[in-house]
Amino acid sequence: MTGMNCAVPWIHSIDADADYCGLDGPLWFGVDVVSRPDDWTIRRLLQWTTDYLTRCGSETPRLDGEILLAAACGCERIELYTAYDETTQEDVRAAFRSLVRERSRGVPVAYLVGKREFYSLSFRVTPDVLIPRPETEHVVLSVLERVNEWNSPEPLRFIDIGTGSGVIAICLARYGPNCHVLGVDISSAALEVARDNVVAHGVEERVELLQSDLFCDVPDETTFDVVVSNPPYVSEAEMAEVPVEVRDHEPHVALVGGPRGSEVIERLVPQAAEYLRPGGWLIFEISPMLEDSARQIVNADARLGPPEVSKDLAGHARVVQVSRR
Repeated sequence: MTGMNCAVPWIHSIDADADYCGLDGPLWFGVDVVSRPDDWTIRRLLQWTTDYLTRCGSETPRLDGEILLAAACGCERIELYTAYDETTQEDVRAAFRSLVRERSRGVPVAYLVGKREFYSLSFRVTPDVLIPRPETEHVVLSVLERVNEWNSPEPLRFIDIGTGSGVIAICLARYGPNCHVLGVDISSAALEVARDNVVAHGVEERVELLQSDLFCDVPDETTFDVVVSNPPYVSEAEMAEVPVEVRDHEPHVALVGGPRGSEVIERLVPQAAEYLRPGGWLIFEISPMLEDSARQIVNADARLGPPEVSKDLAGHARVVQVSRR
């Protein structure tokens, strides 16, 4: 989204706040907005909001509107489809109006509703954590494929570096047999969100959390079968060019790797080699633009085998996998 502050033209029945009545007349896109309250059905609200968020620069205006309206109604999104002709109450319209207003300013939908789906599970998110992306699901899949290849009857020990909201750690604990995960993050606020998600998904006995800058506070004698990470890998120059909803709202510590973008990866790889057991795997997400740099970093460590780089659904280099010799 552009983050522009579009004036919300719900007047009389919808919005009496003059700051959001930026119309020259009673029609907007051919819709009479000076309407009776019983005119504002689910269908009409979604139609209006889709047009409005399109004007504000949203790339997914219909989806945004549905998610926000479901949150205002206190229902699941799918329930809206069977209630298109139902009239909304004023308290619902007021809550929806507030959410749409914030979305028009560039606030991510996930932060507005406080949750995001990842790997078919729902996770709490706040501005203290990065919003999970579909690309990161490829990291989870890559780890689970290794687990299935091992088919080990023994418990497996993983560490998730930069766990954030805990999505990777929790998915591995939920879907990986005999997997125990240590989730590590430098941010205490992020770990609070992760802790809520661990409890919500009932994996307290399989996921531990630790505040640490990479491996700094991980006990020296500990070894892991898998080190997994979605590290910060955006360069400072790239950060200046990302959409407003990312640049102004998501935590930079979880996004920016440094001037080049590869600085955290340069620290992560040799530290991971120290903690991996022989035959264990380091699996981490990268920006497609860092593929060559990531290969060079891995190849520079004699303790690690040659890197394998897999692509996401868009055909971009996304996940690096490398084994400990």
